[in-house]
Amino acid sequence: MTAFAQRLRATFKPYAHPRVGAMLFLGFSSGLPFPLVLTTLSARLRQGGIDRTTIGYFSLVGLAYSLKFFWSPIVDRFPLPWLHRLGRRRGWMLLGQIGIVVGLIAMALHEPTANASLFAWLAVLTAFSSATQDIAVDAWRIEAVDSQWQGSMAAAYQTGYQIALIAGGAGALLAASSFGWRGAYLAMALAAGIGILTTLFIAEPDAPINRTTVANEVRVIAFLERSAHWPASVRAAVAWLIGAVVCPFVDFFTRNGLRAGLPILLLILTYRWNYTTMGVAAMPFYLDLGYSLDQIALIVKGYGIVLTLGGAFLAGYLVKRHGALPTMLLGSVLLSAANLLYAYAGAHLADFLAAHAANAHAPGPGIGWLATIISLDNIANGIAGTAFIAYMSSLTNTAYTATQYALFGTLWALPAKSFASLWGRIVDAFGYPWFFVYTAVIGIPALALTVWLMRRTHARISRAN
Repeated sequence: MTAFAQRLRATFKPYAHPRVGAMLFLGFSSGLPFPLVLTTLSARLRQGGIDRTTIGYFSLVGLAYSLKFFWSPIVDRFPLPWLHRLGRRRGWMLLGQIGIVVGLIAMALHEPTANASLFAWLAVLTAFSSATQDIAVDAWRIEAVDSQWQGSMAAAYQTGYQIALIAGGAGALLAASSFGWRGAYLAMALAAGIGILTTLFIAEPDAPINRTTVANEVRVIAFLERSAHWPASVRAAVAWLIGAVVCPFVDFFTRNGLRAGLPILLLILTYRWNYTTMGVAAMPFYLDLGYSLDQIALIVKGYGIVLTLGGAFLAGYLVKRHGALPTMLLGSVLLSAANLLYAYAGAHLADFLAAHAANAHAPGPGIGWLATIISLDNIANGIAGTAFIAYMSSLTNTAYTATQYALFGTLWALPAKSFASLWGRIVDAFGYPWFFVYTAVIGIPALALTVWLMRRTHARISRAN
């Protein structure tokens, strides 16, 4: 066997692990509802004659994914009636999946033009159920395997998620073209059953309680002792809040300390700024460069997704071999390089537009140039995104997995999306080249923090030896 074949075998070997394989299907289950309540739903609404303003309001449904931290403590601590027999994670997972199937069936059977308000609430139900499933799936993914497998689990999750985005996006649109929107959403509800079957077959992970957790829970006991004169219902509610909400925060800083804890949170806050900001501008940029919808579909949505999956698989191997932080550093450097490549392409946009103004039949940009940009960008995103998931997973305590991971997700998603919303104003004021330079520059804080944390980790290991 050649050295390349051995490396290739080593890269894919972790995915034979039963729980890593199960993660592929759970990733699919997590990704499927997302386009069905956002991008695919927008197409359905527009085709049904819904005005653009109303469609814009429907996009607020996506806030469920960004704000899931606020009910993650309930998922972490509250046992569900009847379903608790499946276990803490599987019970909530199954409840979310049932909600998704019910929501999609209801959306299939109702027309948005008949009662837009009712249809909006059905979309909210589906998105809320999907976000709840995500909380439980993330917790299961972290607790189901040892830390050495987290890179592979993240890669499997990313792979399943990307496949689901294709199914819920292009697949649903093709189904709607052939069978109508009712048939398309019923088909997607059937596909959502994959998650239910997976949940029924997987095992509940062990979640051992460590000494730090026990020390934190002492705070709850101390409160109960101090508040013996309070009404019983009030004492129980406050004690639950301390254990479910306060203790996860205290636990994080107890384990990491303030000196490392704050830089870690800053890294989570800043790591996806450049990709998220660049990502929302990419589609208009391709169109402004003169690429057709068919070319964009082929290269961006087809070839690009394959490369993202390749980057995710590579990241799984790199995280296991070198760790999450070094892999994150590689992904961040590659993303910055991709942004600068976009800036170089943007610098030639004016020449292209001038040529077309002079001659409407002037040839458009070559497809090879688009493929080159997409190659670097999507491989980099596959590496960076997978390593980032693995890193955030490593920071959680199994006693508070759902709460802490959901907090990390909210911490990076909301600011990143706020930055991304400004892209149009920047492009209008300074043009595409400087915008993409800007997206590369805002990645510098994350690069610096990653290097600092890597050096700190290396110093700690050196002192321990």
